[in-house]
Amino acid sequence: MQKKYLLIYEEISKQIQEGHFAPKTILPSENEFADSYQTSRETIRKALNLLAQNGFIQKIRGKGSLVLDLKRHQFPISGLVSFKELAENMGGKAETKVEEFTLQQAGREISRELNVDDDELAWKVKRVRHIDSERVILDKDFLVEKHVPGLTKENCENSIFEYIEKKLEKKISFAKKEFTVEEPSAEDRMLLDMEGFHAIVVVKNYIYFDDATLFQYTESRHRPDKFRFVDFARRMDTPSL
Repeated sequence: MQKKYLLIYEEISKQIQEGHFAPKTILPSENEFADSYQTSRETIRKALNLLAQNGFIQKIRGKGSLVLDLKRHQFPISGLVSFKELAENMGGKAETKVEEFTLQQAGREISRELNVDDDELAWKVKRVRHIDSERVILDKDFLVEKHVPGLTKENCENSIFEYIEKKLEKKISFAKKEFTVEEPSAEDRMLLDMEGFHAIVVVKNYIYFDDATLFQYTESRHRPDKFRFVDFARRMDTPSL
């Protein structure tokens, strides 16, 4: 016989998918579910944990279980996609607001990320990405000025990739990416609509031209409920042992 918490998980997940529990609403409490299903809070807690693991809900400290939007936007892990390109395919309203745009010496920390001297000039760009009027991504970009000359705030509001490829006629080839999950910083909480979330997905991008020149380092900080990071993996043919 199937365990009760699995039956409860399947029923609640079906209700979420069918719209009985709408995105951004709070599910009934553990006590309320325990009463309605005539079971223990521990059984309900197991079902809710499984719902969280499978992306149906996010547990919010002090609030309960928030129903997530199952139509989250997909970011390809192995692809190189600009926010403008993503926005054109997402259907909702998307815009970029530039919070900071300066040209300065890279300094010790950023020079290490860009593999340049400390006094090398670099563009520093801080952008907040809005989707359906919610602030959900904070991008902090650093670009070597000699590789990306003439950058403007307007270019950053539109698309840095588009400026590089169409105006500078340079080919962006590949990127190395690092993914972590961290506690939101004070800056995250100030610039993003965190909605009570206590984690943020951080993607560090090291972006290269086709001649293997590293020209950009980006730290992209994502609110966790809005995106799924997806990849397609293929097993390579290997000789049998």
